[in-house]
Amino acid sequence: MPTEVALLESQALRVEQMGRVEVLDKIKSLVMLPDGIHVRTEEVARYFEVSTTSVRRLTDRHQKELVSNGMMVLRGAELHSFQSDMVSRWEGEGPGSYPQAATQLRLYTRRTVLNVALLLRDSDIARSVRTHLLDAEEDLRASYVSLDRRVTRIEGCLADVGSALQELGPVLGRMSQRLDSLDRKLDVTHQLVGAISIRLTDVSHDVIRLDARMDDLAHRLRDLGRRTSG
Repeated sequence: MPTEVALLESQALRVEQMGRVEVLDKIKSLVMLPDGIHVRTEEVARYFEVSTTSVRRLTDRHQKELVSNGMMVLRGAELHSFQSDMVSRWEGEGPGSYPQAATQLRLYTRRTVLNVALLLRDSDIARSVRTHLLDAEEDLRASYVSLDRRVTRIEGCLADVGSALQELGPVLGRMSQRLDSLDRKLDVTHQLVGAISIRLTDVSHDVIRLDARMDDLAHRLRDLGRRTSG
């Protein structure tokens, strides 16, 4: 994990943190200009509780890096247009309540202010921002480690399940064969029961015919008995 000194010394490490602008308001409220996008050098100095001179010196030393993260310097027509827009939006007592720059205006975005926090050494607020970033990253790394361990345990359980299924495969194969054999035996049994049922039907018909013949024989014997007695 990077250290605070590493953040101060390495631009590459600072670039990795540039998307985490939400940390600024967690440490201290950053007062924006009426457009809700920019702040001036004065607001940056007030946020970090340092002098405007310290901020200007820092931005001069790291101008290229800060410009890549949103800092810009307005002059001439651009400055006049921006100030006119700010005057129209300023929620003060009158147009004069917005302080206007004489010849140029240096503007910072939240991303630029975070960049300043990772460069400014002599500010407790800047140190708090860096500490918060590093602590949050450590917590995130710890969460990743915990998640990795859980995934490893799950993979181990799945491996055990895989082994069990491999062992269960032959058993299921044998059970399937026995069930197939039982099905064949049941089919044979059904055929035998069907044959027996047909045979019993034939026997029933034979019994009926035999009963008829016995009745006929009984009638004949009675007739013979009557003729003999007469």
